[in-house]
Amino acid sequence: MSRVALIDDHESVRLGLELACERANACTVVFSGSTVGEYLEWRASTGSTPADVVVLDLTLGDGTTVTENVGALVGDGASVVIHSVADRPAAVREALAAGAAGVVSKSSSLDDVLGAIRTVSRGEALNNVEWASAVEGDRAFADAQLSVRERDVLRLYATGLPLKAVADRLGVAYSTAKENITRVRVKYVEVGRPAPTKVDLLRRAMEDGIVASDGATSAG
Repeated sequence: MSRVALIDDHESVRLGLELACERANACTVVFSGSTVGEYLEWRASTGSTPADVVVLDLTLGDGTTVTENVGALVGDGASVVIHSVADRPAAVREALAAGAAGVVSKSSSLDDVLGAIRTVSRGEALNNVEWASAVEGDRAFADAQLSVRERDVLRLYATGLPLKAVADRLGVAYSTAKENITRVRVKYVEVGRPAPTKVDLLRRAMEDGIVASDGATSAG
């Protein structure tokens, strides 16, 4: 069962999510608080391992920025799901660029929120309406300027093929395929959208329309 931390400066929201987790036996809430700083202090004082998933309010009342909060949590070893009213696409994009695994609206049902937690705790990319609306039409966010070959390698690799199989499929050397994936990662870092893991690469490929939202390869 996944270990979850809830960070929101509205106590009623946290209590509602905690109760939903308990009733559904979907996750164990190991921390509930109003700031990222409180969570990190709890980690330090208890010696507890990072939560598998942190459900984070987009805007907290302590003056911290979205990038600071998401970056601190991801750097500490947790996956982050933004739980937001989702009416600030620029802030949502900032959170995704900082490494958040996805976003789920506060208007969503509790079942949808729990489903998002389960998805992210399995290491899978979270792709939903709120996520799509945040990136739609934002070319500065979506365009890492990948070459045709880099897109081909990413498309096959991100959807599950081992790198050697990707090389065989494209008729190139393994070293060439590996170099392409390295360049893809560098380019995503350069536009503020790091993709250190294969799941991250799949998420970026879906963002850029290289892979369909269901994980199927796109023809483009």
